[in-house]
Amino acid sequence: MSAATVPLSKVALRGRWWRFAVLLIVTTVVLVPVLSTLLLSIRPGTLTADAAPITLANFKHVFASSDVAVWLVNSLGVTLATVVVSVIVAAPAGYVLSRGRSKAVSAYSLLLFLIQSLPAITAIIPLFILFAKVGLADNLIGLVVVYVGSTLSVATWMMAAYFDTIPQTLEEAAWVDGCSVFGSFVRVVLRNSLPGVLSTAIFAFLLAWNDYLVALVFLKSSNVFTLPVGVQGFFQQNQTDWSSVMAVAVVMLLPPVVIFAFLNKYFSVGGIGGSLAGR
Repeated sequence: MSAATVPLSKVALRGRWWRFAVLLIVTTVVLVPVLSTLLLSIRPGTLTADAAPITLANFKHVFASSDVAVWLVNSLGVTLATVVVSVIVAAPAGYVLSRGRSKAVSAYSLLLFLIQSLPAITAIIPLFILFAKVGLADNLIGLVVVYVGSTLSVATWMMAAYFDTIPQTLEEAAWVDGCSVFGSFVRVVLRNSLPGVLSTAIFAFLLAWNDYLVALVFLKSSNVFTLPVGVQGFFQQNQTDWSSVMAVAVVMLLPPVVIFAFLNKYFSVGGIGGSLAGR
């Protein structure tokens, strides 16, 4: 038995090393552009030729000579509003999809599936014409409305999928104790759905933060530009100053990295294990 166990252990160990090597190669390929952007951003540019090999002068330059700070505030405001509204609306809607068993709920679920399968580009021009008539074109509020509408169908599906993993017996126990349906949703379901809520919030965050096409169509004034549109305009005006362009790119990369690093520890699926110990 021991003779057969040793070769199997070596095979398993060799398989782990192969998987580790593949993951290392893929990670390196993914990180090379990010590291290149970071290195170029701290390299002395045309305005700081006599500076040290590593400098933050490029960041000072772009904040002083452009509207990067305004674009950053606009992007943060639009993204935060999109995340909050999307989660607030998608959570109860996903709960209805998860717990509902009527024909109306099934039809609503099918409608969401059809909506999310449509490309967003098909609705941009009609929405722009409509928003121009009501004064929401070239307006950050109008942009939030578009982002929330684009996010809700997938966000609702994500919340419903996570709610399906929470046994309904927990809610029934709360009902027996006198809790209402809404109360059990807030106190039982949502309290055990932090990973699902965070996943939905991150999806909404990435959609709003990285969007370029919708913002390009709806925004025309520099003072309401979001970072993707502002970065594109800054690149066109500073094509020869790569250090400054990469500094603006780092400003756009930093918030998602910080958010992922901060929220990573909250992604856990073991929150309801203790509640089911007696089953």
